[in-house]
Amino acid sequence: MKFSNLLKSAALAGIVGAVSLTTAADPVEAKTRWKMHAAFASTVAVIGPPPRRVAAAIDAMSDGDFAIKVEEPGALVGGYAYFDPVSQGAFAAAFGTPGANQGKNSAYAFISTWPFGPAAPEFVAWFMHGGGTELAEELYARDNIQYILCGMIPPETSGWFREPINSLDQLKGLKMRFFGIGAKVMQKFGVSTQQLAAADIYPALERGTIDATEFSMPAIDKTLGLNQIAKHNYFPGWHQQSTSNEILVNMDKWNDLSDAQRAMMRTACTAQVAEMIADGEASQFEAMQANVASGVTNHRWPQEILDQFEAAWKEVLAEELAANADSKKIWDSITTFRENYKIWKDMGYL
Repeated sequence: MKFSNLLKSAALAGIVGAVSLTTAADPVEAKTRWKMHAAFASTVAVIGPPPRRVAAAIDAMSDGDFAIKVEEPGALVGGYAYFDPVSQGAFAAAFGTPGANQGKNSAYAFISTWPFGPAAPEFVAWFMHGGGTELAEELYARDNIQYILCGMIPPETSGWFREPINSLDQLKGLKMRFFGIGAKVMQKFGVSTQQLAAADIYPALERGTIDATEFSMPAIDKTLGLNQIAKHNYFPGWHQQSTSNEILVNMDKWNDLSDAQRAMMRTACTAQVAEMIADGEASQFEAMQANVASGVTNHRWPQEILDQFEAAWKEVLAEELAANADSKKIWDSITTFRENYKIWKDMGYL
């Protein structure tokens, strides 16, 4: 081989080698992989599937580049015990409801649900167009958490009891699982309340650790087997006329996402708002019919008892607003929106 050809071969080899080294050293863009805790088991009707649908939608929208593994309750932490781990970055995200976090700040109850509150469409309207989302984001951001509205369910029932309740005097001394700020209303009638996660309710009721319970809507409660033990189900859910759901994301993880990935999360969650309202409305009557067939009696509270619940709620509300400036700020926003919304509601609806 001529010397000139050797030089050419050596030069070419050097160029290829240099290109190979450069290519090997270039960082390969990593795909985003998250773990997300779910407060509710995948087998629980209405509220179990949404985080899995969010993960599936994001996987499809990102063509597999943004994958979220949804973990069942207990795999990472207990059902409602997700606030601190998300804040600290132990895992990236969690699906639940703000009322689960009221031990951190009682104002979270008002982002979740409250007694004698609005129906789901009005509550969604406040979040999306009345400043609710911004207030929730502001509250969670203090603890390094990004808030996303990620679902809404219609009314719940207000309790499963072993015996009929003909007078509120019968509530005195009962041990009852009760959610949110409505628990403080029940305490006014002598009920000893505790907030148990979904998986803990049936065994507590079966063992007699609690005497009565509420959890959610008939289809959801049937999934948990509450109809097997307590045969008297009371309506309406005065304490939860609608309830919001959330995905909380560690703020550092959120900031690491691209604009497109954040849009995927918000879009997937907005879809769950519509899906959960529809699923919640469509699945109750069959559950109620099945409950009756299995020996459950559906009761509606008489108006005089609902009036007593509402009077006690007004006392609880006054106490809460005097004690917590965050609650008052949120309540002022809700109240202003609802007063204006009433102009439309009173004229527009039958």
